[in-house]
Amino acid sequence: MLNLPFMHFRIFTVLVAFLWTFTITAQMKDAFGELTQFERQFTSYEKDQAASAIVLYEKADNYFEVIHQRIWLIKEYHGKIKILTDQGYGEGTISIPIYKGENSSEKVEGVRAITHNGTLKTSLSPNGLYTKQISERFSELTFTFPNIKVGSILEYRYKLISPFIYNLSGWTFQSGIPKIYSEYNASIPANYRYNRNLSGYLKLAINESTVKKGCFVVEGFNEAADCEVLKYAMKDIPAFRDEEFMLAASNYNSRIDFELSEYHRLDGTTDKYTKSWEDVDREFRGDQNIGRQLTKKGYFEKNVPESLLMEGDALTRAKNIYEFVRKHYTWNGNYGIYRDIRVKEAFDEKIGNVGEINIALINLLNAAAIPTQLMLTSTRGNGLPKKSHPVMTDFNYIIARANIDGKVYWLDATDKHTPFGLLPYRSLNYYGRVMDFKNESFWEDLLIEDKNKYVVRAKITFDPEQQTAQVTFDEINIGYDAVARRQSFDEQPREQYLENVEGRISGVEIETYELLEERNSDRMVSERFGVTLENRYSDELIYFDPFIVRFFDNNPLESADRKVPVDFGYTRNFQYTAQIVVPDGFEPDQMPESREIILPENRGMLKFTSAISGNNLHINYNLILNRTHFTPDQYPELRDLFKKAVETENTTVLVFRKKQV
Repeated sequence: MLNLPFMHFRIFTVLVAFLWTFTITAQMKDAFGELTQFERQFTSYEKDQAASAIVLYEKADNYFEVIHQRIWLIKEYHGKIKILTDQGYGEGTISIPIYKGENSSEKVEGVRAITHNGTLKTSLSPNGLYTKQISERFSELTFTFPNIKVGSILEYRYKLISPFIYNLSGWTFQSGIPKIYSEYNASIPANYRYNRNLSGYLKLAINESTVKKGCFVVEGFNEAADCEVLKYAMKDIPAFRDEEFMLAASNYNSRIDFELSEYHRLDGTTDKYTKSWEDVDREFRGDQNIGRQLTKKGYFEKNVPESLLMEGDALTRAKNIYEFVRKHYTWNGNYGIYRDIRVKEAFDEKIGNVGEINIALINLLNAAAIPTQLMLTSTRGNGLPKKSHPVMTDFNYIIARANIDGKVYWLDATDKHTPFGLLPYRSLNYYGRVMDFKNESFWEDLLIEDKNKYVVRAKITFDPEQQTAQVTFDEINIGYDAVARRQSFDEQPREQYLENVEGRISGVEIETYELLEERNSDRMVSERFGVTLENRYSDELIYFDPFIVRFFDNNPLESADRKVPVDFGYTRNFQYTAQIVVPDGFEPDQMPESREIILPENRGMLKFTSAISGNNLHINYNLILNRTHFTPDQYPELRDLFKKAVETENTTVLVFRKKQV
């Protein structure tokens, strides 16, 4: 008896969910040019009031077809977008990527686009289609809907015909705007075997797989192949928006990925596309772009000073070689790890891609008897590689892994400002695959430098006669903060650099500046600034903001909640100290309130104190992030920590009152 109400509730809940699904699905029309009453009357999206546009409906059908005695992969797309505000007009420009191989290319046919404004339909003119080249391999077909207004429904469809059977890559459900309904269909002949994987935190509303007998016929073969017929759909899909401090969207975006594993040809032979790491290791050894390029140490021995490879202990030789490569080459901005790696030509021309520069580094280190391997990695913007099986397109970067006296150093000589032992920020992506060509390759985590600090030390004195405050402050940047600072003042004129600093300190003019060379190193930059603050006095009181430099003007974590992890790349430590000389004849009116917040498991900390010592008032502020990665459930505590830190920096005011005689 006690369970009966609960059972009734469950039945009612399931019934409501079924009716909602049936109602929404029934309202979807696949006939081009026709709108449902639901679509016409839709004006706002309660689940995302900030949405400027929304996908009302989209559907993709993927299948294989024999055209002119060749098997082609076909994708037919049909979508409807409703414009909700002026900011949504940008959704009215559509781009369709087209891939070109060595001997063949994809093509787009049957493009149709209609702008619905009430009962008025405005069609896209055939002259409104444009094709532009994006890269050697990719072009784009683009068009913009005519007569777009707030309330317009933009409907379009097209057919993409591809000769590349491996381009059945899957479907991304989430985009920059929310979606009411998104459906992906695929009909795959049984002789094509694909791995598939669902990513992201959203669940499928429809997940169906059936077999259709004799669906695929190729002329000249008596037997027709069966097909696996797939249908995946999601409903009420939230927009995916890039957040501050986030790894690649591909790590978190809700999508389904397909990867061709095997192709059983109709003549009985089989092509395998998903390989083991043993297969990859064997192929890499003989690959002309990587394996063979790693055997050029003899060339480098002849073309660099002998002392570079012979003098000093192993660590000294490694640092000298790293510095030589970093200065010799200019990175051309390309990654280039699977093709067009020519280390000899790049060495002669003193310019190269990531592969050419770092493979040269590996060759030189090995020539100097420093055991060094190539490590395949992926940049922060490219996504994390899958560990389940080799997916070589997951990797887009190469670094060197040197073993010096039992300690591992990960090296990348493409960046002029990154010192020995640090990787550029773009490379801080957790792990990679070490290609040990003598033994087996293996996964290895990247352990990131944890001595990163941004320190400000200020001394403030007052001039009652001039009613000013004289401020001298040092900025010390350590670790990755030093790399960013050195890059900043190396890549712009000194005058422009100081103007940017003035912008960070509320526009106060910098009167003196000194780069403290005696304190600087490849991992530390120390600078000294002098400024004068005007009009800090009234008749009886001095009001003073002790934070000459603010680390944050606003909370960088603004979202109320977060579905993806926060990833800083490296640990952070912000320190601010100020020694304030209390002016003669004045005394502190009140001391700022101290504050201390410590996150669970010491993930982070905020501490603020003030104290009087003789005639000096001391301010100490410290914000520490001991972790680089915070999960979504840890986000509220992290956001609150930043909120309190920003409040401390922006609201702390010192008041000195004239002493009563």
